[in-house]
Amino acid sequence: MIQNILSQLDSVAYILLTVNILLLIFAPQSLKLVYPDPSKVPTFSRKVMTFRALNLLIIVVYGYYIFYQNKEDQALAIKLVSVLAIVYLAYLLMHLIHLLILRQYGKIRKVEGKERQVPTHQTRLLSVFSSIFIAIIALISTIHFLGFNSLLEAGGVIGFIGVFLALTSSIWAPDIFHGIIILNSDMLSEGDVIELESSGDSAIIGVVYRTKMFHTVILNQVNNHRIMIRNSRLRDLTIHNLSKFASARGLREKITFKIGYDCKVSHIEKMFTSAYEMAKADADILFEDQYDMELAIDDTGDHAVQWSFYYYTKEVDALISTRQKMVKTVYLASIEHNISLATPVTYVRHVVNYNEKNNSPFLNEKQLRNNNES
Repeated sequence: MIQNILSQLDSVAYILLTVNILLLIFAPQSLKLVYPDPSKVPTFSRKVMTFRALNLLIIVVYGYYIFYQNKEDQALAIKLVSVLAIVYLAYLLMHLIHLLILRQYGKIRKVEGKERQVPTHQTRLLSVFSSIFIAIIALISTIHFLGFNSLLEAGGVIGFIGVFLALTSSIWAPDIFHGIIILNSDMLSEGDVIELESSGDSAIIGVVYRTKMFHTVILNQVNNHRIMIRNSRLRDLTIHNLSKFASARGLREKITFKIGYDCKVSHIEKMFTSAYEMAKADADILFEDQYDMELAIDDTGDHAVQWSFYYYTKEVDALISTRQKMVKTVYLASIEHNISLATPVTYVRHVVNYNEKNNSPFLNEKQLRNNNES
C-alpha cells in the first residue's frame, strides 16, 4: 500500500510535502529569522501556532488530493491547497515587510530597561499600504484559483468584500486613523511615562508599552498590570506626557501637605529643609539634588495652610517610588521637629443664654421683643 501511495507522488508533491513538514516542525526557528528576539514579541507563540496550522491544513488538503481519484474531489482539493498557500504566503509576506519597514524607519527607544525599535507614523502608514497591496494581490489570486474567471463573477466577489468592509469601517477605521495621528504628533511614543485623566475617573500613571494598529497597551505603574485602550478612545482622554518635560532640570514634581495655623512658618521651613537634606543623603531617592528646594504656600483654608514641596527628577520610570520615598522623608522630618502633618479640624463654640424660667435655650416673646428694640 505504501508503494502505491509513493507511486502516486511526483516530484512536485515530494517538494510540497517536504517543505510543509519541515516548516511545521521548525516553525519557531523559521520565525526567529523574521523576529530575532522572540521575547520582544508578545504574540510570538500565537504566530507559531498560526503558521503551523496553515502548514497542517496544506498537508491535509494536498493528501486528500493525492489519495482520492475522483476528478471533482481532486479539483476541489487543489483549489483549497492553492487558496491556503496564498493565505500562508500573504501572511508571511506581511509580517516580513512590516519588520523590514520597522527596521528601516522605526525609532530606537528604551522600554522597561530594554532597547527596541518602536513604530512611527511613517512605519504605520507604510505598513497599512503594504498590507492593503498584498491583500489585494492575494484576493485577486484567490478569485482566480477558485474559478471566478468572468468579470461579473470576480466583480461580485470583490464587491461583496468591499460592502462588508464599508459596513464595518466604523469599527476598525477610526482606530487606525487615530493611531496614525497619535504617532504623527510625536506626543506619545513607546517607552514614554504618561498620566491619563478622564472625567469621573482617577488619574492613571503608566508606561506606553505597545502602539498597535487598533489599540495601545499601557503598563500601569501603580498596580503593575497592562491596560488596553482603543486609539480613538485614547485621543479623547487628557494625556500628560511626563517623559517630555520642558525644562533641562527635569520633571517638576509637587507634594502637598496641610499643616495647622498654630505652627510657625520658620519651624515649617526648617522641617522641609531637613527633609530635603535627608533625601539628598539617600541614594535610592532618584531626584535632581543639585537644585535648591522650592517651598510655597498654595492655599490658606479654613482649617490649615496648604504647603507645596517641589523637587525635580529625570527618572520618570521611578516616579511612583520617588514620590513615596520623598513623602516618607517629610514625615520623618515632621516627627523630628514635632510638627503634625494631620489636617486639623476647627470648631466654633456658640454660647447660648438659657431661659431662666423654663431652662430652655429658646427665648420667649418678651425677650425677643427686647432684643429687637435694642
